Amino acid sequence: QVQLVESGGGLVQAGGSLRLSCAASGSIFSINAMNWYRQAPGKQRELVASITSGGSTNYADSVKGRFTISRDNAKNTVYLQMSSLKPEDTAVYYCKLDLRLRNGVSAGYWGQGTQVTVSS
Repeated sequence: QVQLVESGGGLVQAGGSLRLSCAASGSIFSINAMNWYRQAPGKQRELVASITSGGSTNYADSVKGRFTISRDNAKNTVYLQMSSLKPEDTAVYYCKLDLRLRNGVSAGYWGQGTQVTVSS
């Protein structure tokens, strides 16, 4: 099967930086879009950033210029570099990868989530 492991969350002061990672393993044939979402308490999950297999990126307006998404296809890993963090960035961050498995199945897979807390 497939396993996604997230890492890199934590507690940081406003203005600081964190780098999230999400590594996929298992019976993967290819990875299409790789995405980062976040969900703050009492709010809906929102798309933060995405990157296509060709490297095109897209960001939520709230993080443009502060966050950078990147991918390492050799490692089946997506990263989210977060800088100039604000208290409103506090949330659980989830990766979502659009995978095609070796058995031909295509589906979206979610990571377990990692907490990011930004103190003022």
